[in-house]
Amino acid sequence: MTREIDGCLRQPSRFIVGPSMTLPHPGPLAILGLSVAFIVFAIAFLRLHAFFALMVAAALVSLATAAGHPGAHRFTKAIESVAVEFGSAAGKVAFTIALAAVIGISLMQSGAAEKIIRRFVAAVGERRAAVALLGCGFILSAPVFADTVMMLLLPLARALSLRTRRDYLLYALAVSAGIVITNGTVPPAPGPLVVADMLKLEIGRVILAGFAFGVLPAAAALFLARWFNARMPVSPRPGPGETAESAAALAVRPESELPGFWISFAPVLLPIVLIAAASTVGILHLSLPPALAGAVEFLGDKNVALLLGAAIAVAVRARQKGLGWREAGAFLEGPIETAAVIILIISAGGAFGGMIKNAGVGDAVRSLAGGGVINFVLIGWTMTAILRAAQGSATVAMITGAGITVSMAGAAGFGVHPMYILIACGYGSKFMPWMNDGGFWVISRFGSLTQSELLRTWTPLACAISVCGLAEVLIVSSFWPNLF
Repeated sequence: MTREIDGCLRQPSRFIVGPSMTLPHPGPLAILGLSVAFIVFAIAFLRLHAFFALMVAAALVSLATAAGHPGAHRFTKAIESVAVEFGSAAGKVAFTIALAAVIGISLMQSGAAEKIIRRFVAAVGERRAAVALLGCGFILSAPVFADTVMMLLLPLARALSLRTRRDYLLYALAVSAGIVITNGTVPPAPGPLVVADMLKLEIGRVILAGFAFGVLPAAAALFLARWFNARMPVSPRPGPGETAESAAALAVRPESELPGFWISFAPVLLPIVLIAAASTVGILHLSLPPALAGAVEFLGDKNVALLLGAAIAVAVRARQKGLGWREAGAFLEGPIETAAVIILIISAGGAFGGMIKNAGVGDAVRSLAGGGVINFVLIGWTMTAILRAAQGSATVAMITGAGITVSMAGAAGFGVHPMYILIACGYGSKFMPWMNDGGFWVISRFGSLTQSELLRTWTPLACAISVCGLAEVLIVSSFWPNLF
């Protein structure tokens, strides 16, 4: 016994970790599975804020990866790498998201969004009001956070239904469908914005592709909304704290209290036009005079274009409220506070994605496939859809799902254009909204619909949008893998 103990003391023990020794290293796929399970458990069951859940998951992945490498300071460097990835992600999107928040909240508070809806309804007629409401949600949710635009458009849709005394469920579903489609695929909505940067895609091209791929799911959503409305009629009802008269009065607010249509639409339209113009010049390789080319490139930068839109939006709000510029400047605190939470979550998601990439998941997946063809479009949608259904947040699901997909593909690429991955993850993030989704409760409260009504209508409709978007991407990518 003495010789055995003495021998153990003389030899490096596998139970003692020194600077030159390594800990047992879990496989990359095990790290991926455990980290995703942790995120779902932390958000869905522990009710931990998504920011902390993602940051802790990123740190755990980084530490687990470092366990397989030698060096005395590997664990310290592992934590530092999480902070570096977090800062990198924030630096790429923080200003853009802050500007989008300013535009969105300004549109809500100035009455500009209401003006846009009224003109759309007037253009198509009240009998096609559902088309107008879906179109408004489709357009306005690009620069506006989904929950924010729902809070505005749902009461207006409800007011229109109370005035016409029909199609209550149709209007609520149409508005919500238009909002979630664009929110998942068109920047500067947070999810598409981050994933576009992750995949090194031009924002202008993503905007055009997002709108193009949104037409078919929007048509399918409108068909299903009409189907549910015909088979499950819901009587018009006021929202919390409203009477039928006060709710209906929203639809007949005096035009004098609203800004003009074009100035209302400018904060949304101008950035999209400028960004799309710069991308079009690049796509078509147009030869422009140097001065004009420089101006188009500068004004088409996402930050510059959105800054111009934000300035117009704030000016419209200040004019409608009779505020001076100093008073208008104080208004910016609210949108910045709203944007800050989104920026933190997105940056944490970027840190998690970076750590997953460092874990070597891509090599493990290719090895597992044995050289076979991997459909990363389907993988991206599936990973995102599972995360969405499990933990509720569409933004967290999209960023995390896309990060995992990028890590799986690695340097070898996706086999198709990265744009398809963004669209697939965007539609995956709309799968299975239920009680763990904040948007579900926003629709319930501001649309004055019960949980049972939403589970029987909105949940299957959103799933149909998600699956329709996936089918569209799979078909197009199979025929034109490098369309973009």
